Amino acid sequence: MTRPALILHGGAGARREKNYDREVAHMRAVVEAMQDRLQSGASALDVVVEAVTMLEDSGLYVAGRGASPNLAGAFELDASLMDGSNGKAGSVAALQGFTNPIRVARAVMDHTPHVMLAGEGAALFALDQGLDRIGDEAEWFTRAGQGEDNHPPGTLSHGTVGCCVLDSQGRLAAGTSTAGVFGKMPGRVGDTPIPAAGTWADGQVAASATGQGEYFIRTAACARLAWQVEAGQTLDVAAQGVIDRIGALGGDGGLIALDRTGRIAHPFNSQGMKRAWLTPEGEIGVEVFGR
Repeated sequence: MTRPALILHGGAGARREKNYDREVAHMRAVVEAMQDRLQSGASALDVVVEAVTMLEDSGLYVAGRGASPNLAGAFELDASLMDGSNGKAGSVAALQGFTNPIRVARAVMDHTPHVMLAGEGAALFALDQGLDRIGDEAEWFTRAGQGEDNHPPGTLSHGTVGCCVLDSQGRLAAGTSTAGVFGKMPGRVGDTPIPAAGTWADGQVAASATGQGEYFIRTAACARLAWQVEAGQTLDVAAQGVIDRIGALGGDGGLIALDRTGRIAHPFNSQGMKRAWLTPEGEIGVEVFGR
């Protein structure tokens, strides 16, 4: 049996002038809830979906309920999920009208031969699956992240949530969800719904990214990290190398990663990155600005 571990993030847009007490308390609560699930034998994949759903539903992060609209006033949401035990993946892009993109991504993985559904097709599929719909958008969406790096409009700003999990059977999984950049063009798709760029899990490593998605796409960030580990680099060195490459291109953000021994990495080059983790020894940590 493997001792479970996990790490999650609430986005790399944190700024020092803002108070994050609510987010810190919420991330700790999510980790504690998922610790109980893992101790009960839940799978890494299920725990990833449950954790990301809690982050989406909170309205505290720029994902799920915390979304802001694009330039046309529409709320387009993205998510992806990957199961390291079998290489399966599911994702949705530019999804409108449904509360939990990560659950739609799971349904794509489980109930279609595809990896990604987008736009109207994703919404029609979610409707067919009976997944929860948004009622009054004005009441549902909180437009989280005011004053963070996802503002002002016209910049490559960002906001994302994600989770990586190692379960008691030694399986790894990762998931990521976002509302994308604030003021984005209609139809814009970032790294979050793209396996290899915004999410990755295999038999050795799980990773989830947050930041200016265009740069994470251009570097295949999460897969690059995993391949560097496979080539013999340590998790810390590989993860930092990815962020350094993104920084050299002019991008900012961060990522979280977890390997099959329970080691974690969470480098970033932005002011801060909201994140929390559970070690194999049962210790829980929460950080926003500390390295």
